[in-house]
Amino acid sequence: MTSVVYWSILAVTVLMLVDCTNGEDPYRFFTWNVTYGDIYPLGFKQQGILINGQFPGPQIESVTNENLIISVFNSLDEPFLISWNGIQQRRNSWQDGVYGTNCAIPPGQNFTYILQVKDQIGSFFYFPSLAFHKAAGGFGGIKIFSRSVIPVPFLPPAGDYTILTGDWFRQNHTDLKAILDSGVNLPFPDGLLINGRGSNGNTFTVDQGKTYRFRISNVGLTTSINFRIQGHKMLLVEVEGTHTLQNTYESLDIHLGQSYSVLVTCDQPAQDYFIVVSTRFTSQVLAATSILHYSNSALSASGPPPAGPTTEIDWSLNQARSIRQNLTASGPRPNPQGSYHYGQVNTTHTIRLANSAPIIDGKLRYAVNSVSFIPADTPLKLADYYNIQGVFSLGSIPDSPTGSGGYLQTSVMASDFRNFVEIVFENSEDTVQSWHIDGHIFFVVGMDGGQWSPASRSSYNLRDAISRCSIQVYPRSWTAIYMPLDNVGMWNVRSENWARQYLGQQFYLRVNSPANSWRDEYPIPKNALLCGRASGRKTRPL
Repeated sequence: MTSVVYWSILAVTVLMLVDCTNGEDPYRFFTWNVTYGDIYPLGFKQQGILINGQFPGPQIESVTNENLIISVFNSLDEPFLISWNGIQQRRNSWQDGVYGTNCAIPPGQNFTYILQVKDQIGSFFYFPSLAFHKAAGGFGGIKIFSRSVIPVPFLPPAGDYTILTGDWFRQNHTDLKAILDSGVNLPFPDGLLINGRGSNGNTFTVDQGKTYRFRISNVGLTTSINFRIQGHKMLLVEVEGTHTLQNTYESLDIHLGQSYSVLVTCDQPAQDYFIVVSTRFTSQVLAATSILHYSNSALSASGPPPAGPTTEIDWSLNQARSIRQNLTASGPRPNPQGSYHYGQVNTTHTIRLANSAPIIDGKLRYAVNSVSFIPADTPLKLADYYNIQGVFSLGSIPDSPTGSGGYLQTSVMASDFRNFVEIVFENSEDTVQSWHIDGHIFFVVGMDGGQWSPASRSSYNLRDAISRCSIQVYPRSWTAIYMPLDNVGMWNVRSENWARQYLGQQFYLRVNSPANSWRDEYPIPKNALLCGRASGRKTRPL
């Protein structure tokens, strides 16, 4: 790309910001080129998806309220989109980067995302959202630092490391997609990666006596993992943008799509130590290691890597219940996180969501309340904006389990702005589920084994439940959340198990404000891509 073209694009981009961001907040500009390239994650060559030649992709670092201008050039031979796991896109689902909100970036073309990390701090990641691209890479870490005027409930660490970990397959992403399209589930993964490499492929150098921050995200496709560091304890300080009670753990379960932030004090004898990830709730246990290297060490890591939990569910459930919100710490704003008394707000509605694995037309599918999601020919947000009939119907997914057989539908649930809902995830299957809701955070008020009933509310934590955007549901168990519907838009509710998501375990939640005001939602971006039945329509003049 020539410098003339680049600066022309940049100038147009800046003009587009006028209506869509707060001019008082700083801007950060990124230009990304998405390509195929050779990668060797498990020791042999595979075709990966690279961003600016990197696997994983470039790290995004920002500060609360900053505007991120990310121009993505698609040099693949297929359509492509990036989504931003945990970035709330306040009033701006136009930038969410999933099928239901955005047209794909065609091969050889570009799209500029205009994001603002409004009122957010913490650890997140981005990923490719279409087809099965996530199995080829294209993901990277996101750090959002607190503003300098906001107190943080721990001293500044000596270093800040991102760890992107998860399961990996030897097959090309197109082969994995073909397996799912044929109506069967994926095979067991071939290994685990830490920052794009297998065992001992990464070294994290530390100084003895100093404390470091590690931000760990499970970016895998199908498997929960456990994370631990040989000879060191971890102080949990943040989960997906919320400061936590600072409990100490020897290991942490991190489920699909989840992000945790820990402090590690390097107070052990000067040598190298193993950093270990291993699969959870699998009959065969996969593991991978990296090295924690003391800068004054002359000794390699010794002994077997520390073992972790394997199939124990109660252990994981008890740990999950111990993760709570730090009520006195400031979040992105100076007021304490506990100043929002969610337990004193009356819920307006209860939504019960049950996952299942029906066979439909002779093929394996996954469903929510018996509905297995199928894409329409036009992004749902565009169809809603232009009032294009026949793309989707509100109420096309029930708000409680029906017990009926599975069926295919472009499922959209209607909801109202400023409602405060109780959502109960019900899992009758023998596998752990992991759920994510775009555009919102929620309070994890309860989880337990067995069947949920209204009597289960007596066990809810109505004081200091952790708030986050992704949550697990254990086998034959339930998890309950409280969620303020404070963000107008079309929002994806999905399984973070990417095979289940791809085969239908997702739907869209339309949060609607009748005011139709810029106060509640930004207008359609001037540079929005239009496709399907929205092709040929107008956005707004540049």
